[in-house]
Amino acid sequence: MIAAAGGRGPQPAPVPARTGPGTAATTRIDVGHLIDAGPWAPFQRRAVLLAALTVIVVGFDSQLIGFAIPSLGRDWNLTGADFAPTVAAGLFGMALGSLLAGRVGDRAGRRRAIVICVTTFGAATAAAGLVDHLGSLAVLRFVTGLGIGGALPATATLAAEFAPRRHRTLVVTATVVCVPLGGMIAGLVAGLVLPSLEWHGLFLIGGGLTLAFALVLRRTLPESPRFLARHPERWDELARMLDRLDRPVPPRAVFVDPSEQRVSRGAGFRTLFTPERRRDTVGLCAAFFFCLLAVYSAFSWLPTMLIGDGLDEEMAGAGLTAYNLGGVVGALLCAVAITRFGSRRPQVLCCLGAAVTALLLRGDVGPTMLIVGFGLHGLFVNAVQTTLYVLGLSLHPTGLRASGAAMALGVGRLGAVLSALLGAAVIAAGGIDAFLAALAASMLGAGLSLLLMRRSVPPLGGPPS
Repeated sequence: MIAAAGGRGPQPAPVPARTGPGTAATTRIDVGHLIDAGPWAPFQRRAVLLAALTVIVVGFDSQLIGFAIPSLGRDWNLTGADFAPTVAAGLFGMALGSLLAGRVGDRAGRRRAIVICVTTFGAATAAAGLVDHLGSLAVLRFVTGLGIGGALPATATLAAEFAPRRHRTLVVTATVVCVPLGGMIAGLVAGLVLPSLEWHGLFLIGGGLTLAFALVLRRTLPESPRFLARHPERWDELARMLDRLDRPVPPRAVFVDPSEQRVSRGAGFRTLFTPERRRDTVGLCAAFFFCLLAVYSAFSWLPTMLIGDGLDEEMAGAGLTAYNLGGVVGALLCAVAITRFGSRRPQVLCCLGAAVTALLLRGDVGPTMLIVGFGLHGLFVNAVQTTLYVLGLSLHPTGLRASGAAMALGVGRLGAVLSALLGAAVIAAGGIDAFLAALAASMLGAGLSLLLMRRSVPPLGGPPS
């Protein structure tokens, strides 16, 4: 075994490489096993904390448009339906950004993809505060979507690759659940800013804070150790990082990732559709599609719908805040359940819970019950949505991990685009009851998609399913 310098924790046994006459012996280090078997070091926790803060910023910027639409509508004399193309442009940008950034993350690094994406959507959000035309706003929301769509899968991948397996489900879920947490913060900031500075100030302040955070990431965010292991020219950097992770390695160590034996360096999205992976890829994409259709229907139209149902802006904002708060609680509870039972049963049961709660809210239930009910509905929906990342990141080796997550999320974003195009029409045609029925149907579709998949996340200590 590698000696633990300075009294550090025990290290997994290296595998000696074959040597020939006149060659120096080297040691082959499985970085993934090193991360999984070693301690949960402070450096790893800081990296995951930065990932979580990044996702909070993603959730904040992605939901600003939902809070700004009522103010924009009054200022420009427009209805909620007039903003459907603008909302769709942002969501389409997210779909394209997910696909593009996944390849950047696998080729150039998770860190570089994250910094580029956060800078992009921060600048576009700030610029949106200066526009005076709906078309210009739509273009900027598309650019914002490119950055937001790319940041989320890259950030989730980085968090997963820093976490030991025993903590990975909870770490990834706690990272992704920061999307609704960011939405809650957006609601609080909107409540403070909109009365005095209106939508101009909301976009300018939101974008400015994001750009400042991008500078912090550029200086402090580390690269994924698994990504570094795939690039021999960066092995010195990896060795220094492992020393900070309380996992020292001997000189001239050779770093390997056994999972990479199943995928070539230049493999692309087509590898996700080989016979071995096709069923899981399609099922995961469909689950993301239906789940994001439900999530972004709430993100984009819940305040507008509640205002149309007679609630004031403050109560309507409270509805979306309750939805996000329920999502934070539900995601963490579902992550704990997955650690114990595996992913299939908890996720499918939460899909059913989301459908039932949406249907129970139909009819005259009163404003207070609507707020409470949307909090419970958000608990079930976001429990599925956030843990889908855990499922996606568990299916693929390192060289396909960001691309696989990005593919599923990119297809899922098409469901978000559909929510923008259909949300206003559904509300106009059938009101809140039709909207709730659409949410229920979406979550039933997500549950069926999960049942079609062959593999799932096994319980901690159990064999792959």
